[in-house]
Amino acid sequence: MRSRSWLWLCGLHGAASLLLWWSGQQGQSPLVWRASEWAGQPWTLWTSAWIHLNPPHLISNLLALGGVAAAGWVLRPDVRCTLAWLLAWPLTQIALLWWPQVTYAAGLSGLMHAGTLLLAVQIALDRIPIRGSRFWGGLLIWGVLTKVVLERGWSQPIVWDASNHLAVVQAAHVTGAFWGVVLGLLVAALPGSRRAAH
Repeated sequence: MRSRSWLWLCGLHGAASLLLWWSGQQGQSPLVWRASEWAGQPWTLWTSAWIHLNPPHLISNLLALGGVAAAGWVLRPDVRCTLAWLLAWPLTQIALLWWPQVTYAAGLSGLMHAGTLLLAVQIALDRIPIRGSRFWGGLLIWGVLTKVVLERGWSQPIVWDASNHLAVVQAAHVTGAFWGVVLGLLVAALPGSRRAAH
């Protein structure tokens, strides 16, 4: 059954990101995920996605969120997809522990990779009824995974973006992509998933 839950979750991410940005950097430190402190501050597995380090960081992530929200508006994924994306939220963050170089991480980019691939898998497996679903879903999967492969985030987990004066945690793109695919396949395999009728 189609749902608006995906759109509500997108709205939460956007509103929380803007609210915390407008509130200023003071007081944001307890909301940022840090590899050495997260066990004592478990809420940072969620709140860190809403923290952005400068205007380009915020704008680029909100643009990506707009794309994911637009896809949700058109496709209207069911509640199971939204619940899977909710599960990807902390998993994307905690999986960064694989890279000792990543001491902290903030922003929505990893979560956007997860959400995009979660939807792409549903489309490619005909779980969301659109014309040419396998082609478009496969193309989207190929595009996102090509980006992740070209970045080589597993061997270059952090890179400096001089144009935006920002350290980009590319490892979060890897973990987000991984959980997006895994949870997307899990949702597609759940009882009651139906192939699209064309």
